[in-house]
Amino acid sequence: MQDWNPQLYRQFESERTRPARELLDRIPPIHVHFATDLGCGPGNSTELLAQKWPDAQITGIDSSAAMLEQAQERLPSCAFQQADIRHWQPSQPQQVIYANASLQWLTDHQTLLPHLVNQLDIGGALAVQMPDNLEEPSHRLMREVAASERWQSHISAQAADRKRLLTTENYFDLLSDAGCQVDIWRTTYYHPMADAQGIITWLRATGLRPFLATLDETQQAEFLHDYHQALLPAYPSRHNGQVLLAFPRLFMVAVRTR
Repeated sequence: MQDWNPQLYRQFESERTRPARELLDRIPPIHVHFATDLGCGPGNSTELLAQKWPDAQITGIDSSAAMLEQAQERLPSCAFQQADIRHWQPSQPQQVIYANASLQWLTDHQTLLPHLVNQLDIGGALAVQMPDNLEEPSHRLMREVAASERWQSHISAQAADRKRLLTTENYFDLLSDAGCQVDIWRTTYYHPMADAQGIITWLRATGLRPFLATLDETQQAEFLHDYHQALLPAYPSRHNGQVLLAFPRLFMVAVRTR
């Protein structure tokens, strides 16, 4: 798969940063020496950590060299590392491990989340936000178009298969069993878009990437045309001419108590 496109990602930076800020606001008061942003992207979420804890050592982790380059330019005082979150292990216990819209791309949360808790200092917080939108029309229609007769030979079911999240109850039990006090909630954001094409612009930077990865430029344009046609009846214009993109997100703040 091609590297992430920071410029495309940042077209909706304000909307993407809002849940990051709301997640940060729910972390209880902690004296922070070390904090890590897992899946830091172009640094918009890392910047929030640096503003909240200006005296802490803030590190951003991402798999994308392009994203890390933008993040380092944006925040020269922070440290950034190219690494796989699944195998990340800091050299010292962290007071905050922050993962905004990154862990949904990874599997085996039953192993991953306890591993991350184990990297925390006692009293430290694991703060996680993940899109929970696979059953929204925006994402369901991606899969339906990809599975159509025209595209099923070009887009494998595996390439387009983002794993579903565990249930809220599963995450609560998993983090409680790992020795944490857990705050968990879900929020649905409604983003006004100019039209259905705006939804495609948003998702080309994230959810559409696996669907487009195996297609050439002409095929990508044709697939997006078919996807756009499927979106039109699912996202009718509101009275002011805009459309509303519903975007559910799951939040968790787990404070390690033992």
